[in-house]
Amino acid sequence: MLAQLSTTILDVLPIIGVVFGFQFLVIRQKIDNLPAIVGGFVMVVVGLAVFLVGLDRALFPIGDMMAEQLVAVDFLPALAEGRERHWSDFYWVYLFAFAIGASTTIAEPALIAVSMKAAQISGGTLNAFWLRVAVAIGMAFGISLGAWRIVTGLPLYWFVLAAYALVILQTCLAPRTIIPLAYDSGGVTTSTITVPIIAALGIGLAGAIPDRDPVLDGFGMIALACLFPIITVMGYAQIAEYLQRRQSAK
Repeated sequence: MLAQLSTTILDVLPIIGVVFGFQFLVIRQKIDNLPAIVGGFVMVVVGLAVFLVGLDRALFPIGDMMAEQLVAVDFLPALAEGRERHWSDFYWVYLFAFAIGASTTIAEPALIAVSMKAAQISGGTLNAFWLRVAVAIGMAFGISLGAWRIVTGLPLYWFVLAAYALVILQTCLAPRTIIPLAYDSGGVTTSTITVPIIAALGIGLAGAIPDRDPVLDGFGMIALACLFPIITVMGYAQIAEYLQRRQSAK
């Protein structure tokens, strides 16, 4: 714990240096409530250290364990040698990928912060909870699609190009006010909670299936996890706009 705390202090020091450096050397003004801000920095450092220790002792091992168990031969007989495999044999993997993608995204601290701020700035026009649900559905679908890609062995760029084409199309059709938030939503989903489990699942699945390379096939799920929340958030805005037009027409 002490080693992690010292590492976290070193990681946070550049941020503190930039903030206070600009405040005193560029802006040249005093900081209001300096003791409260310093106390806040202390709490951030301690909280980050505790969180990273928990991440190393809990989320990483859980991700590895679930990946190993889901692709074990006794759980998935399709992996046994001599048996012809079909992508439908891995339905438990897809279901787990969808469920873990949705649940970890709902609990993602960065997404909670962004959704609360979006609801606050929009004056209640955007619902923070339903925004998180829209992002979670996109994340879950992206991870499930990534797992299916690993099982089938299809090239990653097919999925990325198709997803980007859909993102560009929706960008042209979605309400302009939601587009920046949708693009930011794709970034905040892949953070401290989701990435360890996604990476462990992808590498574990690629390592268990014959003719799959963990380096070439195990990665790429995070890219899809970033793209599909953009699609679902813009879709959420399009549906909300359509329902609002129908309500106004009555």
